[in-house]
Amino acid sequence: MDRDNHYERAFQAYLQHHQLGYVAVDQTRRSLWGPAPVKSLDFILFGEGDARYVIDVKGRRYPGGKAPRLRYTWECWTPREDVDGLERWAELSGPSYRGLFVFMYHVLPSVVLPENIPDLWTWRDRRYLLRAVPSADYRTAMRGRSPSWQTVTLPQAAFRSLVRPLKRFVRPALTEACPF
Repeated sequence: MDRDNHYERAFQAYLQHHQLGYVAVDQTRRSLWGPAPVKSLDFILFGEGDARYVIDVKGRRYPGGKAPRLRYTWECWTPREDVDGLERWAELSGPSYRGLFVFMYHVLPSVVLPENIPDLWTWRDRRYLLRAVPSADYRTAMRGRSPSWQTVTLPQAAFRSLVRPLKRFVRPALTEACPF
């Protein structure tokens, strides 16, 4: 966990508020597994029942861009090495662990969202919308975004079909149907 990252601090506050068991991972150094470093994960999360996740938090602003050219797109890109690293951590953690990308959207005040939208979280006067995609599903649907930056993304249709509120993974009994 990067203590200077407001997305990760807000995520930790969310976990504490919802009384979920977790371990925040110290990211000051890269971990080694074998001869090569593996991209660090952000959290290990223990959900209801036997739900176990290794988490990589992706902070995004919604809408993106700068005025007057704001982009009303739910950005879901990530470096390719993050997909590889998260899947590697899930594999190393054991058969009950799954990799999970958590997209934390800092929703700007000008955006109106339905009141009952799942996982809309307010922390320190900022609104965040938490959405998650299993890393294995992400890998299956991902497409190249920028070869020079080595980033990948999901086409919007794939993202909408795969993304779920975080609660669906950690507290499935509490999750209602989600419009997004």
